[in-house]
Amino acid sequence: MSADAPDGAGRIAIPEIDSTNAEGFRRGGGPVWITAGLQTAGRGRRARPWVSPRGNFHGTLVLHPVEPPETVALRSFVAAVALRDAFVASTGLPDAFALKWPNDVLLNDGKVAGILLESQSLGTPGATLCIGIGVNLIAAPDASLVEPGALAPVSLLQGTGKRITPEAFLNVLAPAYARWETIFTSEGFAPIRAHWLAHAARLGQPIVARTGTTTHDGVFEMIDATGNLILRTPSATLAIPAAEVFF
Repeated sequence: MSADAPDGAGRIAIPEIDSTNAEGFRRGGGPVWITAGLQTAGRGRRARPWVSPRGNFHGTLVLHPVEPPETVALRSFVAAVALRDAFVASTGLPDAFALKWPNDVLLNDGKVAGILLESQSLGTPGATLCIGIGVNLIAAPDASLVEPGALAPVSLLQGTGKRITPEAFLNVLAPAYARWETIFTSEGFAPIRAHWLAHAARLGQPIVARTGTTTHDGVFEMIDATGNLILRTPSATLAIPAAEVFF
């Protein structure tokens, strides 16, 4: 099923699929939202499996960006602020939601959503970006399935008592993303960065950043103009482009 929406992106809803990101690359086109009632091979960062039961939100926004790859990558922050806005609009609970670097949304310190950007042919006329978003609307994975030390998953229903359908959530998320995309393409990253920092989890507090086999303990100072995590350690201030963050 395909339909146009007021935010200017098409919508395709599929009952069951392997991965909405994979389908985004297969179909091309866009801008278009692809959603699935059930994913059989959903994945998160670093190819980790993403548990995708019915009733949760599994969606991908397919775009064809024209910017260089380093600018395109900043859309993970665009998606994050839009996603938080959608949660607040859906629940009326602004203090409950925070943003965790690099690409998670937290509900009362539990992980309620994740974002996965995947791309093909960036910097060419055929560039495709798939912004995958998974939201634990009614169910969350068992805590035993997550990496030791990682934040426990939580569902929106569990954390707020509010039951929201995937369709209703997309009706809030899609226009929220469209607003921030317009700001990003017209004003650049600065307003996105400012809004993200205003809702960042553990800003100014001690965190642990793990990059491969190296672990850095320090204070989360900010994100810089390129999206790097700025971590003040006892020996130096580091700009970290990619890492797993633990509280």
